[in-house]
Amino acid sequence: METEISRRRAWLMAARPQTLPAAFAPVAVGVGLAIDAGVFAPLPALAALVGAALIQIGTNFANDYYDAVQGADTEDREGFTRVVASGLIAPAEVKRAMWLTFAAAILVGTYLVAVGGVPILVIGLASVAAGVAYTGGPYPLGYHGLGDVFVFLFFGVIAVAGTYYVQAASLATGLFPLWVPPETVPTAAIIASLPIAALSTNILVINNVRDREEDAETGKRTLAVRFGYGFSRVQFLALLVLAYLTPFWFLASGYGAAVLLPLVTLPLAGLLARTVLTETAGEALNPALESAGKLLAAYAVAFAVGLAI
Repeated sequence: METEISRRRAWLMAARPQTLPAAFAPVAVGVGLAIDAGVFAPLPALAALVGAALIQIGTNFANDYYDAVQGADTEDREGFTRVVASGLIAPAEVKRAMWLTFAAAILVGTYLVAVGGVPILVIGLASVAAGVAYTGGPYPLGYHGLGDVFVFLFFGVIAVAGTYYVQAASLATGLFPLWVPPETVPTAAIIASLPIAALSTNILVINNVRDREEDAETGKRTLAVRFGYGFSRVQFLALLVLAYLTPFWFLASGYGAAVLLPLVTLPLAGLLARTVLTETAGEALNPALESAGKLLAAYAVAFAVGLAI
């Protein structure tokens, strides 16, 4: 029984459910914006949420597997336990789980492709490919300082705009449009994605600050390794500023004052910034990573509600 419980816990560690706010947040904002625009469609929204969660979990499996086999996870690692590197689960099992999870995401995505057509087909395949290429393949994105761009685009801009798009497209046209139907990706959807992109990227920034010394030793050239702690801290603050200025664009564009609801999360953002600006050790930054996930979720809910009402 102990072995069974331990194995279940190991798989939970590999899936890293604490990262799921990065999947939930863009869908919430996309739904809030769709409600405001009168194009809310529950089934496409639910499918987008399930698909995003599966891609997130599949990416977590990929990171666990590829970081271990490429030697990026060492005994000096200060982050959360990786199951392959620690010997809790065999590499082949985690790799198989990665592909099965991505296959499940593609299965869910078939419905979204029927609704959203070629644009969603391209985005879905690119998301799965990027999830693998983040730490795997001949040119791992995360090993060459491109992880921040990947997160900003796929867990921010594309995820929010894509959630809005599949809802609007399901009401605007027949099945499988060959291109983006008119009015299904408004400017507001792109702007609304920026805070989610920024706060999601900041989770990675904290991770890279914590792992800078180990990454430098193992050849993982993140932006923190390339440019140092100072650069990463400025990056973190700049992304926070972007997140908290964006609601004012909506206010200036004629939305009600409710779009400023995300400002209630500023105290949490301030505490988080203080930690990032002063700490580099895992003892302080591991809790900060969890706080960053909570900030992302809280901001997304507040922003979604503000947009919807």
